[in-house]
Amino acid sequence: MTRRTLLAAALAPATEIPIIDTHIHLFDPTRPKGIPWPPKGDKVRYKTALPPRYIDLTSKLGVVGAIELECSPWLEDNQWVLDVCAPAPIMVLDKLRKNPLYLGIRYGNIWGYDIGKELGKPEFIAGLKELAKNGMILDSANPDKKLLEDLRRASDLVPDLRIMIDHLPGMEEINKADAVLRDLSARKQIYVKVSSVLKIKNTSGKPNSVFYKPVLDEMWQRFGEDRVVFGSDWPNSDGFGTYEQVLTVVKDYVSTKPRAVAEKYFYKNSLAAYRWKPRTAAQKKLV
Repeated sequence: MTRRTLLAAALAPATEIPIIDTHIHLFDPTRPKGIPWPPKGDKVRYKTALPPRYIDLTSKLGVVGAIELECSPWLEDNQWVLDVCAPAPIMVLDKLRKNPLYLGIRYGNIWGYDIGKELGKPEFIAGLKELAKNGMILDSANPDKKLLEDLRRASDLVPDLRIMIDHLPGMEEINKADAVLRDLSARKQIYVKVSSVLKIKNTSGKPNSVFYKPVLDEMWQRFGEDRVVFGSDWPNSDGFGTYEQVLTVVKDYVSTKPRAVAEKYFYKNSLAAYRWKPRTAAQKKLV
């Protein structure tokens, strides 16, 4: 190999890291029953969000799989989501336990839920224990200090339950939750979704990793490279920036870290947290 070819090899771009997006929402406002969210007045988000649209949006961005998080309190919508995901192999997770796509539940600051009150009920604790017994995960929603304290209590009551803290970078006044975050970060079964990053308004112009570096640093410093996962929060994220902008911010950030760290963030940690099963050839290469 000549010096010229060696240099060319060194300058060649690294192989693209495949991405599992651990947080998207699916809904169809054209259904006869409509949808509970987003509201009709939301001109950005109130449009059909189904797998074909997501696939078209991400086909050239390296995304090989996605995990759907329910955005409806209607029980029957769990089955609706399974039905629309079944023909789309890019989807690797949904909601009902007997279906192999179902790997967890979501509970937190959404639809008026209060996990703190529920933790006082023996039947709710029994349900969390059943969730852990079956190797499933508890996703939270919209963190604040009280929710983090409630998740710590849930972890105390069911120590082997895997828990995902969603949207932690977008949490307001996160510094006020320092003590509980230190406690949670010491628990190896608790993961953090580095999502909703652009919720923090960038007053300096277009989204860029430099502006968001302090909050992203905090996620890695607190929870480490083995317990952070990527989530776009699409199409809710459209209210803060395009999908490509969301992805570019975190891609630029992890590009300063070893490739092994980026691989953990973009897909390896999602396997540990969600235990999803591959449905495509591209996904099988990740397992």
